[in-house]
Amino acid sequence: MPNTYYDILTKRGYTREEFLKFCTTVSVMLGLEASSVPKIANALETQPRLPVIYLNLQECTCCMESFIRTAHPLLEDLLFNMISLDYSETLSVASGHAVEEARKATMRDYKNNYLVIVEGSIPVADDGIYTTIGGQSAQQILEETVADSIAVIAYGSCATNTCVQGAYPNPTGARRVREIVKNKPVIDVPGCPPIAEVITGTIVHYLTFGKIPELTNLGRPKAFYNQRIHDNCSRRSFFDAGMFVEKFDDEGHKHGWCLYKVGCKGPTTYNACAITQWNNGVSWPVKSGHPCLGCSEDNWYNDATPFYERRAIVPGMAVPHNANDVGKIVTGVTAAGVATHALATAIIKGKEKDELNHKNNTNPENKK
Repeated sequence: MPNTYYDILTKRGYTREEFLKFCTTVSVMLGLEASSVPKIANALETQPRLPVIYLNLQECTCCMESFIRTAHPLLEDLLFNMISLDYSETLSVASGHAVEEARKATMRDYKNNYLVIVEGSIPVADDGIYTTIGGQSAQQILEETVADSIAVIAYGSCATNTCVQGAYPNPTGARRVREIVKNKPVIDVPGCPPIAEVITGTIVHYLTFGKIPELTNLGRPKAFYNQRIHDNCSRRSFFDAGMFVEKFDDEGHKHGWCLYKVGCKGPTTYNACAITQWNNGVSWPVKSGHPCLGCSEDNWYNDATPFYERRAIVPGMAVPHNANDVGKIVTGVTAAGVATHALATAIIKGKEKDELNHKNNTNPENKK
């Protein structure tokens, strides 16, 4: 029987305590209850490594760069030592016929028991000549590879929304993975680049429960794509106060004010960037002073351009308001709140005074 995940961790010097901390971390990442931790531990103690075929199609490889740089050391071990990364053109030592044979061997030996990760869009114009590998088009390779897989992870914006390749006029006829793959579960993990921990969580969830994690209505893992960046942004308080950066390097920018007026798409973007962050939680684009471009959303490249112009209407509010009016609204609400509080205080004090007078008038001791 192949080594289990726990076997590999112990051989690499990790303690039982570190292993359980890892299981807890994954449970939190996936938004599971504490009772799920023993189930995750049991799955990783008993399950053999999951074979993975990683396809690089029409892309720039930034997704792979993210994939190999997950911040948590145990997550890194999961990616490189615990999954059986049987095929990756970018990372493989072999090339040519040898590496293609590795892909076909996994498809043959682990039929209906391997996972496919796809980076990049699929060009279909002109019979797919814009991306060919070993004489096959990207579409032919994808359809052949996923035929006997358990599921497909579309990793990155190129794979989930065609990104820059699909921008108008889309000369290569770029298509997203789920437009090509119709007979297998497709899990979208958008972002340019995406967050590596999402793949870790997805794999562990499958091993634990024998099914893919709960997805949003857009086919994304709900644990990572169920909240707007705007709702967890460290600059949100400045948005609520109507304090906006008007241009880069102005005083507001230097003091970390809201980037909405210089093009931030955080209010319409669903992703975990503000929570997970990058480089071991050191920073992320908005924290470093650059507006969110909304790269995880459909048709984002066309919709987000020009990048540094703000949207006229603030989304996500019960009554939409122009960004220029937000500060006025907040000031008005604050003033109204102060007035209401003062009125309530006066009423309470008036009642207390009346009650005291009533007691004094009815107390026999006071009549003597």
